[in-house]
Amino acid sequence: MFKKALVMILAGGQGERLYPLTKDRAKPAVPFGGIYRIIDFTLSNCINSGLRKICVLTQYKSYSLDRHLRIGWNIFNNELDEFIENIPPQKRISDMWYQGTADAVYQNIYVLERERPEKVLILAGDHIYKMDYRELIEFHETNNADLTVPCIEVPIKEASRFGVMSIDNEQQIVEFNEKPASPKPIQSNPEMALVSMGIYLFNTQVLVKRVIEDTKRDTIHDFGKNIIPSMINKDRVFAFIFRDKNNKAVKYWRDIGTIDAYWEANMDLVQVDPIFNLYDNNWPIRTYHEQLSPAKTVFTELFPGGRCGTVLDSLVSNGCIISGARVERSILSPNVRIDNYSEVFDSILMAGVRIGKNVKIRKAIIDKSVIVPDGKHIGYNLEADAKQFIISEKGVVVAHKEMPLL
Repeated sequence: MFKKALVMILAGGQGERLYPLTKDRAKPAVPFGGIYRIIDFTLSNCINSGLRKICVLTQYKSYSLDRHLRIGWNIFNNELDEFIENIPPQKRISDMWYQGTADAVYQNIYVLERERPEKVLILAGDHIYKMDYRELIEFHETNNADLTVPCIEVPIKEASRFGVMSIDNEQQIVEFNEKPASPKPIQSNPEMALVSMGIYLFNTQVLVKRVIEDTKRDTIHDFGKNIIPSMINKDRVFAFIFRDKNNKAVKYWRDIGTIDAYWEANMDLVQVDPIFNLYDNNWPIRTYHEQLSPAKTVFTELFPGGRCGTVLDSLVSNGCIISGARVERSILSPNVRIDNYSEVFDSILMAGVRIGKNVKIRKAIIDKSVIVPDGKHIGYNLEADAKQFIISEKGVVVAHKEMPLL
């Protein structure tokens, strides 16, 4: 059953709302949780679900993503008909780049003709969650569906960011509106709405027919905006209620499309009992690990004014050295160095960051290879920070990749 399913991961968006983290990289390639890339969570779901025929549709600034997939996910056996393929726009059908999510699939119909899968699972490469896609496929087949859309309940005040649906007693979708100004609540709970997770399981023949039809209409060629609403009254379109493999009291799914959402999702990981579980050996999250020395803290001078390397409620990756500094509620990617008497609170430091002496950083994201000079304060005076950095709506300060701070 699962060998007859092909996965297509949409990884070609510009990620404008996540700027400047997407200044030099595609959104799915943005680091997350210290050692991971965002796309690792979707790919790990595929592997853990037994799906090993994967196409990643890339487009903007894809070098970092291509490299990560090449060196970190080269685990498939072609002799067993397993593969992961990066597919940029081929211009086989159109002279344009991908014009929308549906157009990205349409421009790669030749892949479907070559592989001839019975089903196509279309995934976003920029969400954080755990899901067994086998359960989705079983539900799809049981209901003889043409399209199945996984969904989750969210507060009504947040629902306008997503595709909002209404379903009948059989879980068949009877109404679907992409990012409506006034989302329709669930009948049983007016404070919540049922929204799409941006995951679509199609019967291949139906998918091909509908995306070809869409090319003949004046649309933005988007699954949520155009394809799904057009299918409601003529195809069997079902909602699959999200079954979380995170094994926590509350279902966890994050669309980290903004700086604030990205920062908050990372901070979820440093709680005493994290609401997203990275430590479940039954559902491992895979990534590429560079061979580095273990992390360490140095100096334990307990006299007044002495240096003491201290790390509390934080994730610290290999290669990091905290030298007489204090780190709390933060995430350190590989090869970070923090020098004497510095303090880092509620922040994300990406690979290769160097923090000088007597530096104070609070509620910030310091991108790859940034060097923060001695005595620098970041996150303590947003008015002053705004002259040099990007500031999010909720006050997260962002220093972009290799930004000179000297």
